[in-house]
Amino acid sequence: MPTIKDIAKAAGVSPASVSRVINNGPKVGAKTREKIKRIIREMEYQPNANAQAINVQNNASIGIVLTDLTDPLFAQMAHGIEKVAAQKNLQIFLNSGAFDRASELDAINVLLEHRYKALVVHSAMLDDKTLIDFAHKVPGLVLLNRHIKEIENRCVWLDDKRGGELMADYIVKQGHQKIALIGVNGVQNNTVQRLEGIKAQLDKYPVHYEIEMLERGASTYEGGEIAVQNLLARGCEFSAILAYNDAIAIGAVSMLKAHGLNVPQDISVMGFNNLILAQCMRPKLTTIHNPIERMAMKATELALSLSQDNGISEPKYNVNEHKYTPELVERQSVLRLD
Repeated sequence: MPTIKDIAKAAGVSPASVSRVINNGPKVGAKTREKIKRIIREMEYQPNANAQAINVQNNASIGIVLTDLTDPLFAQMAHGIEKVAAQKNLQIFLNSGAFDRASELDAINVLLEHRYKALVVHSAMLDDKTLIDFAHKVPGLVLLNRHIKEIENRCVWLDDKRGGELMADYIVKQGHQKIALIGVNGVQNNTVQRLEGIKAQLDKYPVHYEIEMLERGASTYEGGEIAVQNLLARGCEFSAILAYNDAIAIGAVSMLKAHGLNVPQDISVMGFNNLILAQCMRPKLTTIHNPIERMAMKATELALSLSQDNGISEPKYNVNEHKYTPELVERQSVLRLD
C-alpha cells in the first residue's frame, strides 16, 4: 500500500506538502495541489485508520458517505442517520461520492484522515474488493444498501431479488406480457438482483413473456426520460415498464406523455423505493417500498457499536437483522388488462 512518502516522490514534492493536501491545509499552490490529488487517486492511497493520534472530537462524531445528495432516497438515508446521531448527541460529517469512483475513494479517505472511527458508507461505484479492504482496516465501517457476502456482518441491505419478484408477480397478474426493464450503471448488485428476481418469477408462469432490456443508464429522472426515448426510437413493443427506481419511473412517465402516450391507459409504469414523489405525481406511482430510513438507522447503530469495540471481538450477527424485506405499494400507474 502506498505511503505519503511514495505520493511525495511521485509528485516531486515533500511529504509535508502531501500531508497538507490530504488535510486540506494551506501553503500549497493550486496546480501542485491538483497534481498531488491526482496522484493520490491514481495510486489509490489509503490512510492508516488505526493511527494513534485520534481527534477527540471525532470520537463523538460519525462519518457518512452517500452517493448522491440530490436524490430523495439519499435524503431518507441521511434522515435515518440523523435520528440516531441526535439520540446519541453525535455530530455528522457528510461526504458525497457523486456516482464517481475516484470521488467515492476521496470521500472515504478524507474521513479516515480525520480519524472518524464510525463510518456509514453507501457506495455505487467501488468494487467489492476495495470495500472489503476498507472494512478490514476500519472496524467501525458499515455498508448501507449494499451486500457483500465476505463482510455481510458489516452490511445492511434490502432483499432486492424479492423486490424483483414482487414487481414481476404484480405486473403479470395485471395481464401484461410485453415488458420493458430499465436498469442503471454501477458495480453494486442491486440491479442484477432485481433483474434476477423479475426473470425468475416470470419463468414460473406458463406463458411466454417478451422482455426489452435497455442499456443501463443514470438512476435519475433524466435517465428515465432517455431510456424511454431509446425504447421508442428502437420501435420496441411493450405494455409495461418496470423501472429500477422511482426517479427513473417518473422520468419515463414524463417522456411517454411527451410522445402522446397516457399512463396507465397506454403504458403502465412501476417504480421502486416508494419515495414521497411517487405519492405526489399523477397518476400516483405503483412501486416497491424500500424501508431505507430504518436501514440507515440500523447501519448507524451498527457502525457506532463496532467502532466502540474497535474490532477487538467479532460482532454477533443475525442475517435477518441486516437484510430488510421490500413490500408492494399499489397505486394508479398500472392498468389491469383483459
